[in-house]
Amino acid sequence: MNEVWIALYIFMLSAFTGFEVISRVPVILHTPLMSGTNFIHGIVLVGSMIVMMSAQTPFEMVVGAFGVFLGALNVVGGFAVTDRMLEMFKGGKK
Repeated sequence: MNEVWIALYIFMLSAFTGFEVISRVPVILHTPLMSGTNFIHGIVLVGSMIVMMSAQTPFEMVVGAFGVFLGALNVVGGFAVTDRMLEMFKGGKK
């Protein structure tokens, strides 16, 4: 039970820290920040695939597959948003 409280404490600290860091980013830096988070999400996706490969029970396989699905969805969505933002900076067609 003690491990659950420690994990919850770490989650709450990381959520608060992430919120504080992201809220202080200037508007001009959101596109590079999005590209950086896409990189991190790619690492999360690879990590979830490795964890899923080592799963031994059906429950672990389902949770791992769900993690891979959400990670892939996050990566694809992040790249789509980044591409859309970069389109705004391109000049008009002549």
